[in-house]
Amino acid sequence: MKKLTLTLCAMAAVVSASFAGTETYASKEMKQVETPCPQWYADNEWNIGVSFAFAWNTSDDNDNNGLFFADDSWDDAIGGSLDVKYFFHRYWGIGFQGTFLGTNNDNDNFFNDDDSNGAGVALGTFTFRYAAPCSRFAPYLWVGVGGYFTEDEDTRLAGFRNRNDGDGEFMGQFGAGFEVRITPHVGWTADISFNDIEGGDHDFVMARTGINFAF
Repeated sequence: MKKLTLTLCAMAAVVSASFAGTETYASKEMKQVETPCPQWYADNEWNIGVSFAFAWNTSDDNDNNGLFFADDSWDDAIGGSLDVKYFFHRYWGIGFQGTFLGTNNDNDNFFNDDDSNGAGVALGTFTFRYAAPCSRFAPYLWVGVGGYFTEDEDTRLAGFRNRNDGDGEFMGQFGAGFEVRITPHVGWTADISFNDIEGGDHDFVMARTGINFAF
């Protein structure tokens, strides 16, 4: 009887030890699985983006349906853009966009000083970005409303000529792009937008690429 009791006690000890080992191993595995991945985008953050901008008109003046045209109006422009945004949620943000474009009325020589002038865009923006957890990549969409301004009365952006110096026109903008975070605080962006100047006959498209700083 004593031998049977001792045998049962020994078996119980061995079984308990084996279960304890399994539990410890499983616990270690669960800890490894639950290790949080890097978060490249914050739920609340300020973004400051600096971009190179290139724009071209999409009006159908002169019965031409192409993008690059216009015998006597603006054809394309280059410049820079500044975006300041606050993401009050991981996916939603509000902000301000300012863009300056160097325009040219001479299609043969963009850098002809006699025909080159400036145009500016100032907009309030609302942005949706899909910043998936654990991913560096975040596509985004935005809409903006604000104004378009020219440097002088001879500047023609997308075929539009202002009536007086410094006149402004109401405009709307919508666009799409993506960001790739290099670090949690620095990212590369690229996007394209459609810009509708008041009246609907002088619209233009703008492509941008640049660096975004997140805080």
